[in-house]
Amino acid sequence: ILPSGSFHIGRGSFYLSYCQSDTILEQAVPKSRARPVLPVLTRIPWGHNIVLVQRLKDSAERLWYAHKTLEQGWSRAILTHQIDSDLYHRQGQAITNFEQTLPPPESDLAKRMLKDPYAFEFLNVALQITERQLESKLIDRLKHLLLELGRGFAFVGSQYRIEVGSEDFFIDLLFFHLELRRFVLIDLKTGKFKPEYVGKMSFYLTAVDRQLRHAQDEASIGLILCRERNRLVAEYALQDMTRPLGVATYRTLPEEIRRGLPSPDQLTAELSPRMPLENPRPGNRGGRT
Repeated sequence: ILPSGSFHIGRGSFYLSYCQSDTILEQAVPKSRARPVLPVLTRIPWGHNIVLVQRLKDSAERLWYAHKTLEQGWSRAILTHQIDSDLYHRQGQAITNFEQTLPPPESDLAKRMLKDPYAFEFLNVALQITERQLESKLIDRLKHLLLELGRGFAFVGSQYRIEVGSEDFFIDLLFFHLELRRFVLIDLKTGKFKPEYVGKMSFYLTAVDRQLRHAQDEASIGLILCRERNRLVAEYALQDMTRPLGVATYRTLPEEIRRGLPSPDQLTAELSPRMPLENPRPGNRGGRT
């Protein structure tokens, strides 16, 4: 039951925000109650409901975030972050060939697992950065990276070495998805997507499935993550591939904002305790001698 009188978001605004929608009323509790309330909304903290009503106008979008909060145990701060990053419209938007390479139930789940674009605003990086530098930055902020990737991702390694024909090859980022029960390989590109990236990822998927995949695991998935891509070029590149692959973009802080942020050295200097201009004389505790 929602707390009575807790309408500091506007008297009756919570009720009106949901009960004016036909979609919402269809899912509501029996009409015999004076004020029907969706069960999912009663199972998340009241503070989360305030965030949903204050920040979102669309009732279907509010419900989506409410369900995600229950599924993934989001705190109010994480819920706010996910709304600010527009997760609702990014989820499941990567270009994939999953419909052709995975059976229907699994293809839908795998499709929803990927996003486009990925939000890497937590990285303070310049546009001109190497792929190894980008990878290093992401690993340094692994907690933020896992939050952005979503529920179920377990980190296996970066620059993960696999040996094929006495030659060494290195996968940028390797994860295992606990719900899909399959490895997820990520190849990082700091430029525009190129069709030849698909062949390289297909090779990595074959190597991982032959060397790392257990009998109970499903076929691995590859994600090519680029700064930009031409949608039609990506669709053509994936069209006839037999391995499950996806192509998505990522975004970082705009250059003008990034330049205005202090560097790590500047932050350290500002946060360090200031040293006195002169050391006190021996025996002088600051009082009169």
